[in-house]
Amino acid sequence: MSLSLVSNAYLDENSAKIRSKPVPWEGYQRAELVTSEELALIKKVDRQPRAKVESIHLSDGQTYALLYLRLLKKLQRVDTMQCLLVLIADALLDHDERIPLFARAAQTDPDLPYTPLIRTLEAQDDFVQLKSAQILTVLLSSESTPLQHQHLQPFLKVLSSLVQSQSQNKRDVAVQCLESLLARPECRRAVWAIPRVLAGFVEILLHKPGPQMSYQVIFCIWLLSFEQDVAEQINKKYDIIPLLITVAQAAVKEKVIRVIIATFSNLITKAPSENLPAMLVAQLLPFSKNLSTRKWSDEDILEDVQYVRDELERNFESLTTYDEYLSELASGHLSWTPVHESDAFWRENASRLNDRDYEQLKILIGLLGSDDSVVLAVAVHDLGQYVKHYERGKRIITDLGGKARAMELMTHPDPDVRYHALLSVQELVSHPWSAV
Repeated sequence: MSLSLVSNAYLDENSAKIRSKPVPWEGYQRAELVTSEELALIKKVDRQPRAKVESIHLSDGQTYALLYLRLLKKLQRVDTMQCLLVLIADALLDHDERIPLFARAAQTDPDLPYTPLIRTLEAQDDFVQLKSAQILTVLLSSESTPLQHQHLQPFLKVLSSLVQSQSQNKRDVAVQCLESLLARPECRRAVWAIPRVLAGFVEILLHKPGPQMSYQVIFCIWLLSFEQDVAEQINKKYDIIPLLITVAQAAVKEKVIRVIIATFSNLITKAPSENLPAMLVAQLLPFSKNLSTRKWSDEDILEDVQYVRDELERNFESLTTYDEYLSELASGHLSWTPVHESDAFWRENASRLNDRDYEQLKILIGLLGSDDSVVLAVAVHDLGQYVKHYERGKRIITDLGGKARAMELMTHPDPDVRYHALLSVQELVSHPWSAV
């Protein structure tokens, strides 16, 4: 994996400045932190022209890979760590064949190459932290065997923090690192076990980033969707389907739509029952029909679009009205679809909300805590319909906390919520109590 795959202007600009900064190597020798042999070697490359350093790396690459890592392990001043990280990155830039030189350092010292790089991740200096993340990504992504837990976990913990950072540079570098690492199955499983990473991805997309950042974040989600557990649970945990549809509808770059549709294709292939209903509720079917009529420069997009459209159509045809309602309920995105205001629907289906220990009724009552006023209005309306068409429902709703919440909504700022809460409360109090 090339170092250039994790690129950032902040890192490039600061690397240029650090190359010309002096480091007190002689002072380190006097303090017996650096040997005379190490001093002689480092002076040959310190603040030297790129061509000269390249020549030295060409003839003595293994010696210098070991030198940089040894010095990084024992020297902890910020300016020195900055210098050593730049020297390591410069040795690797455009020279993937040198990656094994750093990996082979483990034969001399089992702490190398990863222990000093993982330590520098915890540095308070932003450049040191992000430069070490860049280098770690290159080395870990190039490993031919599954990554060891003690190397991967601390790195992912730091990346999960960076991806939620307020700093654009930190988010940018973290997302690029993850984009490379998630090509590995063990990394996908490890990342899925760290909720902050996915929460960070969702937060980035909600803030409508530029096309490149959108693409990179969704590329990470696409890679994760190859894992069965992820495909089954990602929408339930992170409400990712409606979010990706919103991003796709606003996207101006074809590659953003391509990776979103490829993600949907994975979710349908691996976990159809978990994802198709939510896709139908989020109106992916009409959107995929629209996409199938467009001209695309990449034929793979059309293939994925047609697959998604066909699967949605097949599922839609077999969907009963009650299935449609349950899908909407499960998604949490209630809206004024026809079922909510159909007396025939409620007469036929109200009692079915009691199935499996009132599972669906509990979900409906849970939606009375939504931040979305439309969801609140529809949910409290449905509560009234349930009571109206299932005469013993009043006691159940009261016991589950639904009545108290409905009464609170009578003073909600939104007039539509207040209106439907009033109607529901009237239903709740107008019928005599019935034994359950």
